[in-house]
Amino acid sequence: ISNVKWGQYSNYLSVPTDCPQRNERLGWTADTQVFCEAATYNADVYAFFIKWMRDMRDTQHADGSFTGVAPLAQYGAENGQQLGWALLVDIGAYAMAVSGPAMAVAIGYALQADPMVLFSLAAVGWSANAEGGAGGPLAVLIIAIVAAECGKAVSKETRIDILVTPAVTIFIGVALAKLIAPPIGSAASAFGLVIDRATKLQPFWMGIAVSVLVGVALTLPISSAAICSVLGLTGLAGGAAVAGCCAQMVGFAVMSFKENSWGGLISQGLGTSMLQMPNIVRNPRIWIAPTLTAAITGPIATCVFGLEMNGAPINSGMGTCGLCGQIGVWTGWLAPSEIAVSKGAVPIVPTAFDWIGLILICFILPAVLAPAINALCRRLGWVHDGDLKLS
Repeated sequence: ISNVKWGQYSNYLSVPTDCPQRNERLGWTADTQVFCEAATYNADVYAFFIKWMRDMRDTQHADGSFTGVAPLAQYGAENGQQLGWALLVDIGAYAMAVSGPAMAVAIGYALQADPMVLFSLAAVGWSANAEGGAGGPLAVLIIAIVAAECGKAVSKETRIDILVTPAVTIFIGVALAKLIAPPIGSAASAFGLVIDRATKLQPFWMGIAVSVLVGVALTLPISSAAICSVLGLTGLAGGAAVAGCCAQMVGFAVMSFKENSWGGLISQGLGTSMLQMPNIVRNPRIWIAPTLTAAITGPIATCVFGLEMNGAPINSGMGTCGLCGQIGVWTGWLAPSEIAVSKGAVPIVPTAFDWIGLILICFILPAVLAPAINALCRRLGWVHDGDLKLS
């Protein structure tokens, strides 16, 4: 009985916690529902539960439902729920559920696969993404290429093509997913942990490296968001990645405003800097300004502001695209993602310093530094009028 009482005393301090580590320190509603009768028998918990009921009321959704924890943190804290709009939660869940099939079909389309192969790749993408875990996107890339090529090899080669092509494509793809997707996911997660720890140990140099490399990946015709998702980039490394992506997007948007006006500002600033790839191929020197900007803002993010992106890792590679990078930082402050929590992240109340850092790193510094560096490149004759014009 003494152990029960002392366990209650240690976990009934401000909110009803489970145990003093990881996300068990949150105010879990189901745990307390089971123990509350014993708690009221052991001690006078009237004031304690009155206070916690206020927390429950504060976190209640517009539709009357409650979050998994109160005060609001990690679980039950999706953006749609925070906004009290359940439809957004459903949309996000449906979109995430079909991300693997969508990637696989897109890869097949790029490989000029026949329609029958494309339809079959949806199942392949689903299995590879599910079996790969955090490394799902990388597993989908590798497995979808192999499955698509095998499907193309037998497509329209027999009179029962409607049976043979899907069977070959799906069987090979799903078999590979079972066989190699889990190791791919584990290897990617391990490499992501190395980057995370290295950034904590060497925030200046890793701030530069992560910011520049992820920013460059965002502008290249590859997916920086998928890379960050595969590696599970959160924390300081995630913050540096956000800085690099914003440097590219906002940098290109502002420094090309003369050529592209408001349409270019919005399409690059809220869309993607990948639109500049044809111009980069023609004159690679236009890439100098945003890349140097990323090299500057990355270490400022990690060393000066300690900017961490503890939302879903995919947001680390999104920059200002739909403001996903900033939303990821914000949700990471209030309710860190599960992978961020596993690395030690905890919910915080952002200060004015945190908000200033986010705004400076994501918007103001790229909008100032990139045009300034680009102006120097123009004086050196490296960049000319029309080089940044979007076609």
